[in-house]
Amino acid sequence: MNSQVYPLPQRAEADETPVRGEPEFHVTVHDRPRSVSQALVESGRLTADDTRAIQEYQARNGTSFADAGISLGLLDISDLRAVHAAEFGQVLLAPDSGIADEVIAARDPDAPSVENLRNLRTQLMLRWFEHQEGQSALAIVSPGSGEGRSWIAANLAVLVAQTGKRTLLIDADMRRPRQHALFGISDRNGLSSILAGRAGLDSLAEIPGVPDLSVLPAGIVPPNPQELLGRPLFQRLINALRTRYDVILLDTPAASCGADAETIAARAGGALVVACRDVSSAPALTSLCRNLEQFGVTVTGAVLNGTPEHVRRH
Repeated sequence: MNSQVYPLPQRAEADETPVRGEPEFHVTVHDRPRSVSQALVESGRLTADDTRAIQEYQARNGTSFADAGISLGLLDISDLRAVHAAEFGQVLLAPDSGIADEVIAARDPDAPSVENLRNLRTQLMLRWFEHQEGQSALAIVSPGSGEGRSWIAANLAVLVAQTGKRTLLIDADMRRPRQHALFGISDRNGLSSILAGRAGLDSLAEIPGVPDLSVLPAGIVPPNPQELLGRPLFQRLINALRTRYDVILLDTPAASCGADAETIAARAGGALVVACRDVSSAPALTSLCRNLEQFGVTVTGAVLNGTPEHVRRH
């Protein structure tokens, strides 16, 4: 996937702010980091008996703990990779986590396409979320279906959460919602239930295995999504969530489905436009950007999704 984010205007006062001395900085340093064996036992991957057997083999053969465990068939490379990743705050998911393989930022963080998404994350953090106070929400929009909005939103949410930002992904596509399936959570209650006055913020779901990430599913598909989004309650909800989360990403329906996407983007204040090679049309993209501008939405950037065969379902 190739991506480009259009630059935002620079704040005039940025170069005029005086330096007021060095800020205070504190970090907790662990005197004795966990050993590989301790980490594997605490995670439940090894038992105490397994550890003793590995240590005995290690002593007899003069090998490392990891090599001894692999030689005995008690460990494999994936176990050691998980321990190493945990040391640096990267979480590797268990096979039964419920998160779909399409969420490659969580499932396959070393994939080349994830590195492209990290580049997109960095640009958005610098040019939108951290550019000015109050810019914490962003809608992911595209002209038509099959262009990768949900895929981009899900993977971007995981990557932002991995930076330690309190991140919320809202599935505001109340026509063809997908985020509940991608993250393996219930869609019984969600955004539609909240906007209908039938549920509260307990509809938000924290995602196990992805610290700092929560998802608000779309909920039951309503017969009147546009009317629900147009209610003042939706804006009040977004405002309330801004106080709880550092970054809010909103998945949206295709713009061709109606005015849902523009309404959602207007409540967020900004939009990232997704296009897909050989799928999106230039006139539709132009029309969408024009409509967003008329709604007072800042288009923070555009993503050219170059893998249509992978995202046409989204």
